[in-house]
Formats: sequence, structure tokens, C-alpha cells
Amino acid sequence: MVPIIVSLIIFLSVIYLIFSEKMNRTIASMAGAVLMVILGLVLHFYTEDQAVSTIDFNTLGLLLGMMILVSVLEPTGFFQFLAVSVGKFSKGKPVRMLLFLGTITTIVSMFLDNVTTVVLIAPVTILLCEILGLNAQPYLMAEALLSDTGGVATLVGDPPNILIGSAAGFTFLDFLTHSLPIVFVVWFSALGILLLLFRKELAQKPTQLDALMELNPKDALKDPKATRSVLIIIVLMIALFLLEEWLHIRPALVALGGAAAALVWVRPSIVETLKRVQWEVLIFFGALFVVIGGMQSAGVFEGFGQIAGLIKGLPPVALGLIILWVVALLSMVVDNVPITIALIPVIQSFGNLGIPTNALWWALVLGAGFGGNGTIIGSTANIVVSSLSEKTRNPITPITWSKRGLPVMIGTTLVASLFYILFFGFLNR
Repeated sequence: MVPIIVSLIIFLSVIYLIFSEKMNRTIASMAGAVLMVILGLVLHFYTEDQAVSTIDFNTLGLLLGMMILVSVLEPTGFFQFLAVSVGKFSKGKPVRMLLFLGTITTIVSMFLDNVTTVVLIAPVTILLCEILGLNAQPYLMAEALLSDTGGVATLVGDPPNILIGSAAGFTFLDFLTHSLPIVFVVWFSALGILLLLFRKELAQKPTQLDALMELNPKDALKDPKATRSVLIIIVLMIALFLLEEWLHIRPALVALGGAAAALVWVRPSIVETLKRVQWEVLIFFGALFVVIGGMQSAGVFEGFGQIAGLIKGLPPVALGLIILWVVALLSMVVDNVPITIALIPVIQSFGNLGIPTNALWWALVLGAGFGGNGTIIGSTANIVVSSLSEKTRNPITPITWSKRGLPVMIGTTLVASLFYILFFGFLNR
């Protein structure tokens, strides 16, 4: 009983520190991991070897490979090229510009980290809005919300997807056949809600259209040759992701192999490239694995077996909807990564008792992906965009986000729930 209480206290303390922002989330997770191992050794429920074995190196390898690839692509100016091209193609028309910027951000976020995507595209968006004399709020929020939504569609689009894919054994193709169709419909509902909520801002006419049309997208490309090389590698990686089940290779190998190929082909500065890798995110993930592993060794998740016995009588689709909405609501106030890592062993315990879990995994994917749109702290992309907006005349405040982001979160989650019910039989296969 003591190990269970101790491990729960450590986990809740880590979540509190992340939520309260009193401490950097990486430091909080590292402190929790060290404390978990120390107390595990003292109370004889967790060892260093067990802690290392709980770390999912497939997830970390996949994340590291994609981060290195983005670090090689970032200095080439590719993202800025896309944003300027979209601005010119839209001819400064606000609705068209929101649609194009949101679409480009979504597509990129399906294959690359959405935080990196908004970090690179949002500053250019602000510049375009300043040139045109437009309020940047609608475009910045659309980029964050639609990137979060689009990231749900693929295995590599969002960190929770990588975690769930590794735990459930889902492939890149599984996400394309199960998650992408739902995300496709949800994306259009999110776009419709955004257009409705920002209809006044989008009615504003640009004042400096000539200045925008004078911009040359090619000027943003600092290294066209390196850009082409990395894009070729990304296309080959996507092909290997689709064939991973037949080739019997892990996603981490594909990502790390692609990163290695990019480094060899482009020959960037290794020091500068590795500086741009988000090492703190990898450490955060690894430390959380250790914390959750300690809870598992302490027997915390054995209690869910009794809960599973009680809910066994529930219709499977109802159980999935409960998971979807609980995770979505929690993701509004707590980072969806620790929530996902904590719920993975819970769903696994349901499977050990004979409850079909395939559809439950997809409920977790949808809830973790769409829930973070509800608040300004629900997603790292939201925080980044709101921070960048402080440089504009119309900064995005928590109240502003709640008025626009919360309706998007509720609407998209409702649409996802409807399609979850309609296609439950297919999702459960």
C-alpha cells in the first residue's frame, strides 16, 4: 500500500508542477523520475534496471530522428517560402489567406512536429499581416488550432500518436486508414467554426496589397539545393513508413535513417544542427516513462483491473466515448503527453481482462489530439503562438483563446465522437 501511495504522490506532484508552471516541465519530470527510483530502491518496489527498461526507445528514436530532420530543413528557409507563397497566392484576401495558411500548416504538421511548424510559419504570418494592415489573431489561432487537429492524422504528427502507436503496435498505415478520415471531416468543421467566429476580423480589407505582391517567395529560400535534398528524403521516409509492416522495420529506424541520410547528403554544421534539436522534450519523455514505470511496479494500475470488472458490462462504444471525452477535458488543462503516458498502462490492463482495446486506443488518440485546443495552455503550439502574438497590436490573451478555441475544441470533439460511433466496428478491428 505504501509504494502505491508514494508513487501516486510523485506523479501528482509532477503534474502539478507542469500545470502550475512553477517549474520547467523537463526539470519537474526529471526530479520526479529520480525521486521515484530512490524511493523505489528504499521501499523495494523499483530498481534502476526496471527504470531503464520502462523507457520506450522506439518513441524516443522516432522523435529524435524527426527533430534532426527538421533541424536540417529549418535553415533552408523552406517554411518561410511556403508562407510567403501562400500570402501572394491568396492576393491578400483575408478568408483565402486564412484558408491557405491553415491548410499549409496542417499538411506540414502531419509529417513534422507541429510546434516547430508554427514557430517557423507564425513569424512570417505576423509579417504578412503587418504589411497588409490586418489583425493577425485569426491567422495565428487558425495555424495553432489546425496544426493540432492535423497532427492527429498520422503516426508522426503528434507526440501522443507516437506513444500510442508504439504501445498498441499501430503502424503509419493504420493511422492513415483509421485516424486520417476522421481528422479530414473534423478539420473542415474546425475551419468552419473559425470562419464563423472570426467573421468580423476577416471582413477587414488589406491596406498595403501592393507591398505584398512585390515579395518574391524565392528570396526566402536560402539553400534551394538543401531544401530539395531534405524533401526527397522525407518522401522516401513516408514510403518506408507505409511499408514498415511488410519490411518488418520500426518507425524509429526509418526516422533515424532519414536523419542520417539528410546529414550525409546536406552536410550541415553538426553542432548547429544538434543545437536546434529539442533535447528537453526527449528528456521530458524519458523521465515520464520512468515515473509511470514506477507507478506500474508499485501496483497502482492493478486497481484499474477492479474498475475494468465494473465497466465490463458497459457497451464498448460507451467506454470509448468516456475515454475520449475524459482525455479531451484533461488535455485542456494538462499537457496531453503525461496524460497519454499515464493512460497507456490503464488501457493495457483492460486488454489483459479480455476487453477489446483497439477502439479504446483510437479514443485516446482523438481525445488527446483535439482536447488541447480548448485553452491557451492546452497545447505547446498554443503557448508558442500566443507568445509570438505579444509582438502584434492584438495579442492573444487566455480570454480571447477561450472565446475562440473552446468552441473549436467542443465542436471538433463532438464531430469526432459522432464518427467514432459510426465507425466503431472498423476502429475496433
